[in-house]
Amino acid sequence: MNFRIMNSQPPQRIEIELLALDLKTCTRCAGSLANIHQAIALLQEILKATGVTVSVTQQLIESEEQARQQQFVASPTIRINGMDIALEMVESPCDTCSDLCGCNGGVACRVWHYRGEEYTEAPVGMIVDAILASIYADTLAMPVVPPLYAGVPDNLRQFFAGRHSQSITPDEPAFSCCDVSEEATCCEAEEKAECCGTVTALPASCGCR
Repeated sequence: MNFRIMNSQPPQRIEIELLALDLKTCTRCAGSLANIHQAIALLQEILKATGVTVSVTQQLIESEEQARQQQFVASPTIRINGMDIALEMVESPCDTCSDLCGCNGGVACRVWHYRGEEYTEAPVGMIVDAILASIYADTLAMPVVPPLYAGVPDNLRQFFAGRHSQSITPDEPAFSCCDVSEEATCCEAEEKAECCGTVTALPASCGCR
């Protein structure tokens, strides 16, 4: 029996990108990165036999502008040769990212649906399937058209706003001729502003004394 091979020549290089809000404290993001490397390790023999090399890059998304440039809609996102490996975008509240930004309303991160189960980290099996699909993709098939980008979601805007507010440090306290206890008790508000405000040089005496 003769078989006709329908698949085209495998691509020589597969580029895997992980885009995430955080890779230190967010278990979903860090766990997904670890699972990417585990999936690649499982496929070493196939990659070697097909002559395919794989590169993995990770990128932190730290601002609305960066999210817009990358068309980033959920954290974490895994793309293989530019295509999101998830067929749907589902999220659930993420405690670590909510704590990270101090957001009152909380922040949601991506969950993954694979073979009837829900995962908070990208499952190894899903990543393996996506890599294999890329290796043996039929170039004659209709290209997958990504959904129209609708802008940065409110969920991410809230995260970036929270992180930005945390990065703003309060002004240095004004130098005062009075110590803290004196400032608290020495005089009325108007007098305190006059005698304990910012001074350019330490006076010999203070109006509160």
